[in-house]
Amino acid sequence: MHRVTEQRPILTSKIFNISSIHSWSGGFVVTTGKLMGRKVISEDAFTLGEVAGAEVDTRSWQITHMHVKLTDEATRELGFKKPFLGHLTVCLPVTLVKAFGDVVTLGNALQELKEVPECKHG
Repeated sequence: MHRVTEQRPILTSKIFNISSIHSWSGGFVVTTGKLMGRKVISEDAFTLGEVAGAEVDTRSWQITHMHVKLTDEATRELGFKKPFLGHLTVCLPVTLVKAFGDVVTLGNALQELKEVPECKHG
């Protein structure tokens, strides 16, 4: 018995533009393992930190937010108080992501991210 499998296009670029990904009807899948630890940079090339987690809407099973562990410099620039131990983590809506590759690139400059909330764990 032969199974017919769907042919998917081969993505050869190291950087994927999110707008072009959404236009592919088959979708694009990235494992959370590939997401974790990726550097996150703003549109104006400021390094915010690293992806440390994600929030999933269990009704749709889609990731809605990335948890980004901020660098000390990003914590200061965004107007947060640095915790005595560890790092501050913010929740970035995935709608802010412009491209994914070796890094996660946001479509917003650093100053446009000042209203991003701290993640509340609990």
